[in-house]
Amino acid sequence: MKRLFSKKQTSQLNKAEVEPESLPNHVAVIMDGNGRWARKRLLPRVAGHKRGVEVVRELVKQCAKLNIEYLTLFAFSSENWRRPEEEVTFLMGLFMEALQREVVKLHENNIRLILIGDRAGFSDELNAQIEASEKMTAENTGLTLTIAANYGGRWDVLHAAKQMVAANPSNDSFNEEDIAPFLSMHYAPEPDLFIRTGGEQRISNFLLWQLAYTELYFTDVLWPDFDLACFDDAIISYQQRERRFGRTSEQVAKA
Repeated sequence: MKRLFSKKQTSQLNKAEVEPESLPNHVAVIMDGNGRWARKRLLPRVAGHKRGVEVVRELVKQCAKLNIEYLTLFAFSSENWRRPEEEVTFLMGLFMEALQREVVKLHENNIRLILIGDRAGFSDELNAQIEASEKMTAENTGLTLTIAANYGGRWDVLHAAKQMVAANPSNDSFNEEDIAPFLSMHYAPEPDLFIRTGGEQRISNFLLWQLAYTELYFTDVLWPDFDLACFDDAIISYQQRERRFGRTSEQVAKA
């Protein structure tokens, strides 16, 4: 894969200067380390989450600038309900606030917003805001920003399987193509690049079906410190890899 740019140049490029084939079309991110970032600074955990929202804003701008078509962020897992009640309440409020503040900006920049996950656990007010935000941006044709909230990869596959069977009750022989339309991210290609910040090296029940052939990138950088130079490093790492999808190197060379 051709390396397009050096680390120092990335954030200065605009989409007209970028060769699309050298970039991932879909980037998925686990934004880990907000609490540890705050603790290191003797701040409450919520301070890390607030700073993390600012990093999201910059990453969205950069992906739109580079003409990356899909950005998927793991904001709140189905396991995160186990966190202290005060923190969960704050996260729900921060999510609501971010939607109210950012959706108009997303719309003005032709960005489509989609939420995946089990919405049953959210308040009526938050669900109404999610639906309004999705409706406002539904026809936008630029970057598709997906927020995974109250989401789990196992839940996704199980939910899709139930829907598939319900839609085809007489079928007793299913394949991968049959379940694909029922998965949460049926509208998007599988991620090309997965990034996890914060030093952990696992995918933590995120997009289990979709990450089968995704390039994985782990960094010790805590999410609130993940700036555009860090994103450059992830992109450069991706550009240096050979994606074979089960083929030999010789087969890839002939393709």
